[in-house]
Amino acid sequence: MQRPISKIAPRWWDYTTLDPKILEAAAKINIANLKSYARKGFEIEIYDTLQEFYCAEALEYVSAWKRASAAHPAGICGPIGPTEQLPIVAQIVNALDLNLRHCHFWGMDEWVIDGRAADADFEMGFAKADMDLCFNRIRAKLRMPQENMHFPSETPAEYSASFDAADCLIMQGGQGEVKHWAFNDPVKREGAYAANPPTAQEYLQKGARVVDLHPITLMQNARTSGGGAVHNIPSQAVTVGPLETWKAKRVSIWHPGHHDNAFGMRLTTYMISQKIADSSVPMSLLALHDDVKFSFCRGGFGVCGVEMH
Repeated sequence: MQRPISKIAPRWWDYTTLDPKILEAAAKINIANLKSYARKGFEIEIYDTLQEFYCAEALEYVSAWKRASAAHPAGICGPIGPTEQLPIVAQIVNALDLNLRHCHFWGMDEWVIDGRAADADFEMGFAKADMDLCFNRIRAKLRMPQENMHFPSETPAEYSASFDAADCLIMQGGQGEVKHWAFNDPVKREGAYAANPPTAQEYLQKGARVVDLHPITLMQNARTSGGGAVHNIPSQAVTVGPLETWKAKRVSIWHPGHHDNAFGMRLTTYMISQKIADSSVPMSLLALHDDVKFSFCRGGFGVCGVEMH
């Protein structure tokens, strides 16, 4: 059966090209039955307040770093979006006097502008945000060595290789409106993928790379980071890929409720729960990972129904 054309961006694949039965089933999830969608390899946690939510997210950094040693260098790959956990990470590290000398950190992604990854002068830069909101707030004597901080560039081979130099215990992320983690967006509907998107196994072969961003991603980042000014959002980025993601022991996705919407959070929960892996919904490919956790803030889960405003 021919798949539908996207209702949003006809030249691209996205969740609107799925079988409507999947979309209808996902919309029926509510906060009362949300945890029933957990299964072996897919954990679901609900936090009652945003304070608990972001504190728990910050503690993932600390727990991963506490496991690092000279014999076992280890760390976490973390997102820009959410960012609210980052100052809390620095606060906890300082309070515990936690020395990060054997710890590692991987940034998930970065904008690409005119063929080059954004530098420290770009106001919306992701590495800049990590440094400003977290690492520069950690006392100098506790900070991890510069060489243990890995940020993707427009030539990502060295970044990709760093996942073999230390143990990535957790890959933490948010979920975008196009249902991505990092910038693993759906692909364009062209060439070999004119009739169908890449198979799950094809998509999982993708490593760190420079990507063209889906129109939904441009709109979302303008909304969340740029006051709605889409013309200021770069159309390309470099991102961690599934290849590196599958080297992480656990993938931990945090849903505060203002990055993706009520339906989107339900859709990926349903697809991962039911092991429906479709690259038009990249987050659904995590159905094939052995250890995935979704964390929700109760007040942000919302209602998936008609509300006229």
